[in-house]
Amino acid sequence: MELESILYFTESKNILVTGATGFLAKIFVEKILRVQPNVKKLYLLLRAPDTKSATQRLNNEIIGKDLFRVVKEKWGAGMNSIISEKLTVVPGDISREDLGLNDSNLREEMLSQIDVIVNLAATTNFDERYDIALALNTLGAKHVLNFAKQCVKLKVLVHVSTAYVCGEKEGLLLENPYHMGETLNGTTGLDIDNEIRLVHEKLKELRAEEASERAITLALKDFGLKRAIQYGWPNTYVFTKAMGEMLIGDLKENLPVVIIRPTIITSTYKEPFPGWVEGIRTIDSIAVGYAKGKLTFFLCDINAIVDVIPADMVVNAILAAMAAHANQPGEVIYQVGSSRRNPVRYGNLYDYGVHFFTKKPWINKDGTPVKVGKVPIMGSMASFHRYMTVRYLLFLKGLEVVNAAFCQYFKGTYVDVSRKIKFVMRLVELYRPYLFFKGVYVYVIFLMFFMPLVLKDYFDPYCETLTNYELIIAYSFDDMNTEKLQMAVRGNTTEADIFYFDPKCINWEDYFLNVHLAGVVKYVFK
Repeated sequence: MELESILYFTESKNILVTGATGFLAKIFVEKILRVQPNVKKLYLLLRAPDTKSATQRLNNEIIGKDLFRVVKEKWGAGMNSIISEKLTVVPGDISREDLGLNDSNLREEMLSQIDVIVNLAATTNFDERYDIALALNTLGAKHVLNFAKQCVKLKVLVHVSTAYVCGEKEGLLLENPYHMGETLNGTTGLDIDNEIRLVHEKLKELRAEEASERAITLALKDFGLKRAIQYGWPNTYVFTKAMGEMLIGDLKENLPVVIIRPTIITSTYKEPFPGWVEGIRTIDSIAVGYAKGKLTFFLCDINAIVDVIPADMVVNAILAAMAAHANQPGEVIYQVGSSRRNPVRYGNLYDYGVHFFTKKPWINKDGTPVKVGKVPIMGSMASFHRYMTVRYLLFLKGLEVVNAAFCQYFKGTYVDVSRKIKFVMRLVELYRPYLFFKGVYVYVIFLMFFMPLVLKDYFDPYCETLTNYELIIAYSFDDMNTEKLQMAVRGNTTEADIFYFDPKCINWEDYFLNVHLAGVVKYVFK
């Protein structure tokens, strides 16, 4: 793979960034402004009714963030002029045709000038309403693609998806596209137009029944989960993201398209500074719950690999892919993660959390530190269900009997406890596929002779403790395309340190103890 200078490619380019207030998008914008001030213009699509509202969001939710302190220090008094010259806010909505652009002059300017589109807009809520998830993750991808086709100077479209479109597949998870109508369990009949029709009918039915907004939301969440499971996906998020990929692959024609599939994204590794994070994400919610003393057990397979990748590495991969595939019609997929080259296990995360919060305890609102220690580890859903039955469900059943005997006197308590238990059970079920993810796993078998060197090189991250009589069979996210891209970046010695995204350089113990967990705590207490 040949790769021209990434800095040269981004110079004098007009780039449209959708979902501009999102976590990755902000890091992307900051990186461009910091390393390539000669970018011509960044068009930032924000959900807003007008330019004034969009500008307020730009100042409050993007430029005003601590993330931009390094670039502000770099450009000093010239920062304001750079912002006014380089950044153009675009009020719009990817869930609508033509991205919901109302300003016809701005629309024509964009169609005639844009060189690159980076689609980062999405809802990442696992338990989203089906109509919202379809509009953003599926139809949004289609609308961005259709807009890209109208851009006369477009060199490449980068669509950011997720590695977990694989659902709960086991084995080596390849960087392959999903074809229209393909399902994970072999069930036939997946039709995206039909899914849209079904959700509209469901919404119409609920409104005809005069259901409350809360009831509509719950019903549409359940409906989306049901449709996802029917075709083999574990939740609405990954189902709708997979369908978005299908639409792009089916409708791209001769457009140069790159699909980036990151795994679990964590705080920045080193740029613009280590540990910047926004929002409490999957593994972070577990860490915070433990730190507060509210996590009474740890539910996961501690031997399973949790595939995490710092956000700045994902952004660097996006930038490298942009330059590598400009003006090259077709579709290429990059899975950006760490499981094959530098794996970390849930058991490691557990140890890091205990170590960090023992030495640096969480401080309550009253100023008292929370004392934590090791908590029981439940290594299966069966053990979790037994725990819930003994600890809560038997009590709930008893409360139901007492409530009936005392003429519903304890109805309020019963309803409250029941609601909380249902919430926990639903939450656990939503995250179960990732706590017990078998797509990324390692098995060791004994061989009579010796390990072929080619296999040892391929599975190098897992081989440091092995003898020549052992062979590792690794189940992980394949990243052969990503490795080729890394090699191309490394070939440019002047830019290799600027656009790094090889996870082999990460010392996970140092990263979690000194960077990530500290960043999460700082975010919560800011």
